[in-house]
Amino acid sequence: MNRRQKVQIMGILNVTPDSFSDGGLYIDIDEAVEHATKMVADGADIIDVGGESSRPGAEPISLQEELNRVLPVVERLIKELAVPISIDTYKPEVAQACLQEGAAIINDVQGLRNPAMIKVIAQYDVPAVIMHMPGTPQTMQQHGYYVDVVKELKEYLRKQIKEVYSKGVHKIIIDPGLGFGKTGEQNYEILIRLEEFKELSCPVLIGPSRKSFQGEKKLNTLEAITLGVANGATIVRVHDVDAVKQYLDTFK
Repeated sequence: MNRRQKVQIMGILNVTPDSFSDGGLYIDIDEAVEHATKMVADGADIIDVGGESSRPGAEPISLQEELNRVLPVVERLIKELAVPISIDTYKPEVAQACLQEGAAIINDVQGLRNPAMIKVIAQYDVPAVIMHMPGTPQTMQQHGYYVDVVKELKEYLRKQIKEVYSKGVHKIIIDPGLGFGKTGEQNYEILIRLEEFKELSCPVLIGPSRKSFQGEKKLNTLEAITLGVANGATIVRVHDVDAVKQYLDTFK
């Protein structure tokens, strides 16, 4: 793997009781802050805080519940950590509340489809992640049919980039949404063709951590990261920061 540029590591901090791999581990504020601090010490460049699970079939939670989970943690992280804090949310009210506290990035699994979210991000002029997810967590696994998965994702993302750019959002990161309404084979195809997303002229984030890449090509997280970085990913969103940092440091 040729690391042509520094790859940023985004450490995942789920303050949820029901996320698919670490639900319930960091719902206590002190434990969440301690874990985020450790991820930064291990090499995380960004901490991504999420208060609502986006696993397949996850039920939505109320605005107040998400704020109750996220805001106290964000307030502490802003004071105690020197790295940017990203907020994993599709709710514009949560985004705005966290940006007011000093959050630096919004990571929207719904791909900035909500005009109110676009308005908030434009107001604060922060980077935003546009992720591809067909439908919602309740319905996304019903959308696994693509004629050409990469071509269709590129067209979706191209349209979203044009839309949000015209409304004042100019710092855009794209995420093809590995595992969100895609089969294992489709995830693999996205990774080996990731370089094709460069024509969209945005940094590319991938989130292969602890996801299933089953089928003819079976990959673990580090193998998926290898493919993604070799083909142009500039940010990797992961749970196991220490292992990923050590792994990436073996490539120059």
